[in-house]
Amino acid sequence: MPERIHNQQVELTELIERHSGQDGVYETAIPSLFFIRLSRVADPVHRVYKPSLCFIAQGLKHVLLSQELFEYGPSHYLISSTNLPVKGHVIKASSDVPYLSLRLEFTPKQIIEVLKDAQIEITLQENTQRAMFVGEMESSIMDSLVRLARLLDNPKDIPFLAPIYKREILYHLLQGNHGVALAQMAMEGSSAYRISEAIEHIVHNIAKPLRIEELAELANMGISTFHRHFKEITAMSPIQYQKQLRLQEARRLLISEPTDATEVAFRIGYESASQFSREYSRMFGFPPRADIKQLKEKYESI
Repeated sequence: MPERIHNQQVELTELIERHSGQDGVYETAIPSLFFIRLSRVADPVHRVYKPSLCFIAQGLKHVLLSQELFEYGPSHYLISSTNLPVKGHVIKASSDVPYLSLRLEFTPKQIIEVLKDAQIEITLQENTQRAMFVGEMESSIMDSLVRLARLLDNPKDIPFLAPIYKREILYHLLQGNHGVALAQMAMEGSSAYRISEAIEHIVHNIAKPLRIEELAELANMGISTFHRHFKEITAMSPIQYQKQLRLQEARRLLISEPTDATEVAFRIGYESASQFSREYSRMFGFPPRADIKQLKEKYESI
């Protein structure tokens, strides 16, 4: 790692540690910026990554998208350019050297604004690429991240400067090796953008039956073309994607609300409680009741 990036990383590590303090996920005073701290290697966590930049200042993490493994640490960043259900596993963390990271969420509209204002010309593409990728950290990106995080020590500067630094970060990402792939997800008319619209439809209609013909029509694609592009972007089929979303939402509901597995199964769109239980067990390793019990016991022991 170049010395300049190393020094920036050290400063960012100190900032995250100071503004978190204890294990957990912290929503900072800067809109869409989150800090994460973990002082021990824990079980993998299922969640949906929104469009975001993820950077680890200290530690190491595995992210599993379907069957595709992404590993990254302080020398790299990870981008998710659309909503992706994943399984994340911090594999390097200790009480002496805790895992420290940040997540900066962004929107397609913000990407388009940067492309337009910076006059970055990107040609619409028919081919599609994976919506998750790991890139090598550059000093320009790190510098903008550090200046953004420093604003937490000067809250009065956040409203004016935070949007500027965030635009800087997106600008540098769009100029990088994965800039074209990132831009395509936001550019209306591209194949990636049309698939992202179908993804949004699935996300916002999670309990409704999945109709491939309707999704393909929404994306203005033939059914086989839609299937191919969807899998290229998400590493899974539309049905697999919906299933992961449903099961993650079911787990969230079971943890946060006084309800039972049968009620949750019907709420998220399952017609069979037994099928829901089987698929839940396959994804999380335990039937719903046993899974929630062991999760709550872990939380209480922390």
